Amino acid sequence: MKKVLIANRGEIAVRVIRACLDAGLASVAVYSDPDADALHVRLADEAHALRGTTGAESYLDIEKILGVVKRSGADAVHPGYGFLSENADFAQAVIDAGLTWIGPGPDAIRTLGNKVSARELAQRVGAPLAPGSDGPVTTGAEVRAFAEEHGLPIIIKAAFGGGGRGMKVVHRLEDVEDAFDSATREAVVAFGRGECFVERFLERPRHVEAQVLADAHGHVVVVGTRDCSLQRRNQKLVEEAPAPFLTDAQRASIHEASRRICAEAGYVGAGTVEFMVAADGLVSFLEVNTRLQVEHPVTEATTGVDLVREQFRIASGQELSFTSDPEPVGHAFEFRINAEDPALGFLPTPGPVTGFQVPGGPAVRLDSGVLAGDVVPPHYDSLMAKLIVTGENREQALRRARLALDEFRIEGLPTVLPFHRAVVRDEDFVAEPFRVDTGWIERDFAARLEASDQVAVAPDGARAEFTIDVDGRAVRLGLPAALTALLGAAPAGAGLGGAAVPSGLAQGTPLRDDAVVAAPVDGTLAAWRVEDGATVEVGDPIAAVEAMKMETVVAAKRAGVVRRAGLAAGDPLQRGQELARVE
Repeated sequence: MKKVLIANRGEIAVRVIRACLDAGLASVAVYSDPDADALHVRLADEAHALRGTTGAESYLDIEKILGVVKRSGADAVHPGYGFLSENADFAQAVIDAGLTWIGPGPDAIRTLGNKVSARELAQRVGAPLAPGSDGPVTTGAEVRAFAEEHGLPIIIKAAFGGGGRGMKVVHRLEDVEDAFDSATREAVVAFGRGECFVERFLERPRHVEAQVLADAHGHVVVVGTRDCSLQRRNQKLVEEAPAPFLTDAQRASIHEASRRICAEAGYVGAGTVEFMVAADGLVSFLEVNTRLQVEHPVTEATTGVDLVREQFRIASGQELSFTSDPEPVGHAFEFRINAEDPALGFLPTPGPVTGFQVPGGPAVRLDSGVLAGDVVPPHYDSLMAKLIVTGENREQALRRARLALDEFRIEGLPTVLPFHRAVVRDEDFVAEPFRVDTGWIERDFAARLEASDQVAVAPDGARAEFTIDVDGRAVRLGLPAALTALLGAAPAGAGLGGAAVPSGLAQGTPLRDDAVVAAPVDGTLAAWRVEDGATVEVGDPIAAVEAMKMETVVAAKRAGVVRRAGLAAGDPLQRGQELARVE
């Protein structure tokens, strides 16, 4: 390998570019139109445009990426995580083009990346499993039948992909069909495939995973464990390594099951085997992620292993630099810094980054995809950066994390920093053993967080957009809300030049009329949940809005009859735009 194309964006593209520099390899970045000025584009040795705005038009387009490989002369491809990283067809296309694929082989991706066949393999090698469907489910009725047979709650999961997208937990039979439809849509948006399967959901489990490296010489090494229980909407926010408060027997079981699963699959590369650990101590296999994980830095921090460099070694046909499981040293936390507003239920909040002041210290690492002056686009996931803090033990790592999070400042858009500052001081999380699980944030912590003086709703009216005419051509203009206030507010439905714009011009200002059902965030209309003219009660779902690969349900704020706006699924939306009225 001499020249690596990174088929991704954001902080993971930056991470791989830096590993290339460290290994003496040239790096090639690709970028969509919104990412033309992104950090990964600026850092790579060269960068090539994919053209297009959405993931489907750019980072998920195999032909476009292979075209850049040919133009750039790259001889290897690193997929990062998300997008095409677990797409067997992409891996095969890279190999067929005579290139080095930095990841597991297509057969392993197909077997383990498909959660249904992964379950079958895990069962073959004796890994414990919760009850699940025999294969993909194709209708909401099938999911309902499973729930009626095995009981509630259940979890619907995308068969291809990960990261919490295409995953829905259902506690009521009447919610099954909507949850299935939503999971399918999210899976298509995030991974290009909508197949889902269903499992019995374990109440209040921990999420524990094992980092695996395997080379082509028969070595399968478990580099360590991680706890990833702090999640909202089934997406991780805080991870730590090694996974704390496991018994020796549980840890041994996780290591052995992970090794057997990867060996049985003929796995070669970096991967993660995930488990649920129930409140009664039962360890149950969850899935395999056939790629590098977002949370890989906490394993690096506690083992001294550079996982990306090991990926390079494996892809080059070399042996691993070590052949036995390393003993972890110290303790590390990773805090995902997402562009989301905790005060508004972790709604995605794309926008400009006007300030970015990072913490320092010998125990602090920051993997970031943005700097001050960058813009977080609404078309991709909300992850901006990752803060990794290490200590001699969990207690010291927590003390250092509090200081680092207090020092971290991001301006221009809401982030989850207030959540992180609160959670590292919460007794449930600090306690030994801790009292958190995968549903703890939404079930127990959300109310405490909402009442916390550390969390405040982002200021309204941060930015207003108008359509104006320039020589007869419509141009979209964004101005600070303070300036538009001086100019005088434009009436709803009219821009400065008279062109129609959506009701609720200020992006940061949700409409306050209870009759109005408004888009909570910039995005697209994923689906209507009610027909025009339907009668609803307070809290009934009206529509689903998709932004940053996640769906948010918008509900009625009062009872009445729904009058839908003239919008269809797939239409772009602005925050505050009127979707419907409840009369």
